[in-house]
Amino acid sequence: MDHQPQLETMAVNPARVGNSKAIRMKSFYKKLAKNKAAMVGAFIVIVFSLLAIFAPLLAPYDPTEMQLSKKLETPSSEHWLGTDDKGRDILSRLLYGSRISLTVGILSTLLGALTGIILGVVAGYYGRWVDSLIMRICDVLLAFPGILLALAIVSVLGASTTNVIIAVAFYAIPTFARIVRGSTLTVKKLEYIDAIKAMGARDTRIIIKHILPNVLSPIIVQSTLYIASAIITASALSFLGMGTKPPTPEWGTMLAQGRSYVAQAPHITLFPGLVILLVVVGFNLFGDGLRDALDPKTKK
Repeated sequence: MDHQPQLETMAVNPARVGNSKAIRMKSFYKKLAKNKAAMVGAFIVIVFSLLAIFAPLLAPYDPTEMQLSKKLETPSSEHWLGTDDKGRDILSRLLYGSRISLTVGILSTLLGALTGIILGVVAGYYGRWVDSLIMRICDVLLAFPGILLALAIVSVLGASTTNVIIAVAFYAIPTFARIVRGSTLTVKKLEYIDAIKAMGARDTRIIIKHILPNVLSPIIVQSTLYIASAIITASALSFLGMGTKPPTPEWGTMLAQGRSYVAQAPHITLFPGLVILLVVVGFNLFGDGLRDALDPKTKK
């Protein structure tokens, strides 16, 4: 019994762990702040997030209100970004559309990440036939292009915003599962994990308190990058008529509705396309900055 406190101190060592975490966090913020591209990406993400939150206060018009007498108007003082083929204010529709596009991107990423984390931890921690089964399923899913797999799922479930979230999340699962599995295999081999096992700790406690906290960095980076991919995929599904249905404002739907008027009124497709481009670039820049700041190999 006298060896129990000593073993626990060796396994946990709270003072050393706390000091190490503080040093890592300080180094992380310092490296991230020095990355100008990451700061630009973070600024873009924050701006569009605020626009989505305060869309009802910022939108000058009802996004679904039609005024056929003002259709296809070019940008003016009355309608800053012009109107579409049904006389609806494009700026208002973009603001409200940011709510749907960002929500789809974030929720699908969270759902896919959560499922992938569970499968990845189970595969990496227990190994053997469980690992082989989960990884073979992931290999099959990764064999399909993301947009085709999402199209197949939406075709079965039906076209709606909720089903788009499910379809986009489904393709994220194998990516997160493989990342978490690799990180779990590395952490599982550390000596302090063996010490905790020797103390009689249960698998669930080891996974939750010791494995997951050590695999968060790659998960955070991949989540940030995948949100951009999810927004593009969701917009593509809506563009093909398999996502959010009109008259609900959504960036992909706005692109689809304006494609017939590209020569006559190019602003209908120009502004939604620019918004999608900006948001995707913002998330990618921020995600790349996070990866550089969290990767020990980039430390000088």
